[in-house]
Amino acid sequence: MDTHETTLEFEYDQPSRARIVAESVAREIGEIDDERSQTTIEHEGAVVIVRIEAADVIALRAAVNTWLSLLGVAEQTAAIGAAAVEGYRSH
Repeated sequence: MDTHETTLEFEYDQPSRARIVAESVAREIGEIDDERSQTTIEHEGAVVIVRIEAADVIALRAAVNTWLSLLGVAEQTAAIGAAAVEGYRSH
């Protein structure tokens, strides 16, 4: 069977932000992966790497959309948390 795959890389300003984002979304791997697509997530320094392998292009597109959405939420949440910490420190 032919498989389809893609690798997405996201670079952040700080390695700590990459770690937070990667750890936040990695929790979903067991919940989202199925017989049609599997994903791995890792971070190397300030880069988050998402590798998706799927049985067909429809499953690949669905997985990419799902992971992009999850990463977007994780990024927004990390930014809000960082802003709150910075605001607390400045008082």
